[in-house]
Amino acid sequence: MGRLTLNMLLSFAQFEREVMAERIRDKIAASKSRGLWMGGNVPLGYEADGRSLKISEKHAPVLRASYDLYSKHRNIRIVKIEADKLGLKTAVRTLSSGRLKGGTDFSFGHIYHILTNPIYAGRIRHKTKVWPGQHPALIDPEEWDALQEQLKTGAASPRADRERGDSNRSKQVSLLAGKVFDETGDRLTQSHTKTGKGRRLRYYVSHRLVRSSGPKDPSGWRLPAPELETLVADLIRKHFNTPAVQAKIDSGASTEEIASITGNLSTLTDNQNNDDGQASKRLIDLAERVSIAPGEIQITITANAIAELLSFDPERLRNEQLDIASSFQHRKRGIETKLILSDATAPRDETLFKNIALAHRYFDMIRSGKTYGEIAEIEGASKRRVQQLVELAFLAPDIIRDVWEGNQPQGLTSNWLKSHAFTPIWDEQRDLFRAL
Repeated sequence: MGRLTLNMLLSFAQFEREVMAERIRDKIAASKSRGLWMGGNVPLGYEADGRSLKISEKHAPVLRASYDLYSKHRNIRIVKIEADKLGLKTAVRTLSSGRLKGGTDFSFGHIYHILTNPIYAGRIRHKTKVWPGQHPALIDPEEWDALQEQLKTGAASPRADRERGDSNRSKQVSLLAGKVFDETGDRLTQSHTKTGKGRRLRYYVSHRLVRSSGPKDPSGWRLPAPELETLVADLIRKHFNTPAVQAKIDSGASTEEIASITGNLSTLTDNQNNDDGQASKRLIDLAERVSIAPGEIQITITANAIAELLSFDPERLRNEQLDIASSFQHRKRGIETKLILSDATAPRDETLFKNIALAHRYFDMIRSGKTYGEIAEIEGASKRRVQQLVELAFLAPDIIRDVWEGNQPQGLTSNWLKSHAFTPIWDEQRDLFRAL
């Protein structure tokens, strides 16, 4: 009877959470249908005015200038260039923690969001529906509607359609496009290359590394796209699975509301039934900005997005719970950089470990009387490669153990060992590698 009673109580509790969430969703939808502003980050060009918005005389010219630039050039890339020349910046906001946010150059994604946001036409959007708002329009509604048609026309690309036709390109969308920035404020742009076998490899690369004009700064980042997207999704998942975040994200939540929030967040972060990566995509869509600096990654969550998913008033959000920070180690691997979270188990460098194993095999063959040339012929490798790899057989046992466990120094890679001479004396090896 005890187990039966408990199951019944849990069922009623779950039912109550669902009813509460449904009521909140209905309340938000009903309020927006009346044209009310439901809180969250105030759009550029406006100021909060109770349940409505009023025009900000300070930022409205910046907003109108963005629309004028697109009407003139009809190309978001050109709008971005011209906006930078004019010195247009995002609005500066003060978080509840006292930290200032914003005041940066517009990204392509930010410009597109501004141009497609119906709020500037005096309207309120809720999911797929749009209603007349109670706030004044910054852009004439007819002009805004015409601009949306221009955006649709400009987005059409026959070449892109052909490439998307029967390829896997649609499955390789860069989920963080326009959201990733480095420590200098430089945006990381999506890029790709192809292997000799035709495999497509995606990257996020600092813009200064790929721009066609101006000096190239070699200090930029080149990050494998799938790994970065997985890392960001995992950090968001881990953050919202933290009990302290679940309890504090809503500043005025009751015990019952916290239970509802916890249930919704658990559903959001559940990756057990990951339908073709959609679970991770939903998490990444919550990210407004990802900032990468040496040793640290920061993620800012979009307030309206998480409030809508959790079905509660965005005005009750605690902004400090929308900022995620984590330290990491970075390891060079060829031309790309691999990020390893500080609290994660470092993956083993399989290439380095494989080469060490080959080195010991080659050394055993040398001790049996084989020459470098004979070994190269037997193994199907060049004589030079055999000579290079044999040197790895003289690594200290504890260094080999660290490679096996993934605990070797960040700079100790096959490429580094190939291009640098090292002593066969173990103590000197340890001192040398420790500095990498």
